[in-house]
Amino acid sequence: MKLFLIAGEASGDKLGAALMAGLKELAPGVSFVGVGGPLMADEGLESLFPMEELSVMGILEVLPKYRQLKRRIAETAAAVIAAAPDALITIDSPDFCLRVARLVRATVPQQKTIHYVAPSVWAWRPGRAAKMAEVIDHVLALLPFEPPYMQAAGMSCDFVGHPVVAEPQASAAEAAAFRETYMIGPEQPLVLCLPGSRRGEVKRLGPRFDEALMQLRDREPGLRVVLPTVRGVAPLVREMTARWPVAPIVVEQAADKRAAFAAADLALAASGTVSLELAASHTPMVIAYDMAPLSRFLIGRLLKVDTVTLVNLVAETRVIPEFLGSNCRPGPIAQELLRLLEDPMRRASQMAAMAVTMERLGQGAEAPGLRAARSVLAQL
Repeated sequence: MKLFLIAGEASGDKLGAALMAGLKELAPGVSFVGVGGPLMADEGLESLFPMEELSVMGILEVLPKYRQLKRRIAETAAAVIAAAPDALITIDSPDFCLRVARLVRATVPQQKTIHYVAPSVWAWRPGRAAKMAEVIDHVLALLPFEPPYMQAAGMSCDFVGHPVVAEPQASAAEAAAFRETYMIGPEQPLVLCLPGSRRGEVKRLGPRFDEALMQLRDREPGLRVVLPTVRGVAPLVREMTARWPVAPIVVEQAADKRAAFAAADLALAASGTVSLELAASHTPMVIAYDMAPLSRFLIGRLLKVDTVTLVNLVAETRVIPEFLGSNCRPGPIAQELLRLLEDPMRRASQMAAMAVTMERLGQGAEAPGLRAARSVLAQL
């Protein structure tokens, strides 16, 4: 069995790697080709080109790279057609992946297509599901409320759980060792700074996050900051933070990240999957995000929900504070971080929402990567 997989960013790389591991367990001898990152490479995928080329988001962010992305879409579609896989499995990154699927289907109408991560039609642009159904047969959904939206558009869909529930968590001993390694006292506040996994996000949010944390440090002089990052933006992060008045501890290795999450008292994070990673590690959080002005304006007009934080959505609560768009300003963010640090009731409310979220995402059930693999094999 040969499968062609495409992932376009760090979160998709995680999903793809877990799916590949599940498929290898259930279908020994399966082979993979496609586009992916380092985690998928560890499972045996040799990427056609660096996945980081696809990690762009927002209208103005994409425009300068449009020609290159269009060339990669055509190149990838040609590779799928040449490989003649049993299934094309596209993982998130719909702007790239679904264009590839459309080109493939135009030449090979019978090609089986599976998309991993349902589009958030419950949040904005509901018409995307119907358009996606033109080129996708089956969807693997991460959130329990998504299958009805996909089925209504004409695709089959399985809720396979979110892989965050199966990710390893650092122990209390590992968290204590992290603090000891970086000489962070048990009473010193430790804050995670998570400005995103894309270069554009880091450039836009990094300076604002730094300013918010500097204001928080004025109230908490012993404050220490750790900034976990990913391979694609690590050089940018190190260059940028070297100019910060108080440089954070930058960690890149997975074990160091897990320990940092467990050791931290709270986090300032960009909107996205990281909110679920923080929930899994029981780390209280403040979410902040912004885009280029035009992207912010257009998406703001299309948004159908009053929160974009997945913990709020899955747990059906609004206890995770958000500072989005024009509200993404250092002053208010710093004030909210301070309230969260000083108010045990705020932290307790978040902890309760995180527990509900993890249960609803499949914690304690079969690993999501294995569930996703079963769903793929059932389709084939």
